[in-house]
Amino acid sequence: MPRSNHPRRANGGRPGQKTAAGSGAAEELDLERARSGFPRRESAPDGEWMVRPITARNAAKIYTCPGCHRPVQPGIAHLVVWQEDSLFGAAAGLTDRRHWHTNCWQSRSYKYRR
Repeated sequence: MPRSNHPRRANGGRPGQKTAAGSGAAEELDLERARSGFPRRESAPDGEWMVRPITARNAAKIYTCPGCHRPVQPGIAHLVVWQEDSLFGAAAGLTDRRHWHTNCWQSRSYKYRR
């Protein structure tokens, strides 16, 4: 007698068996998201920085860009930047990360030291 509190298997009840409908197919990988999620290291006169691109699809909140002091709107591709060689360690640099417009980050001046 089958137990009624367990869900039925989609493939007819046999482990490892796949149906013709393709129920065992893996979910499709989102290559754009996979490629864009990795931070890269950038060296500049004002220190070592970790820069991670955020795609327009993954941008969901409003942030203030420290370069132009204007909002980074949802749906706009931008960069998340944190200082790798922070005075108080890498963990403190990560908590002080900021969201920059891509153009603001590329054209920033090095007159200041965070």
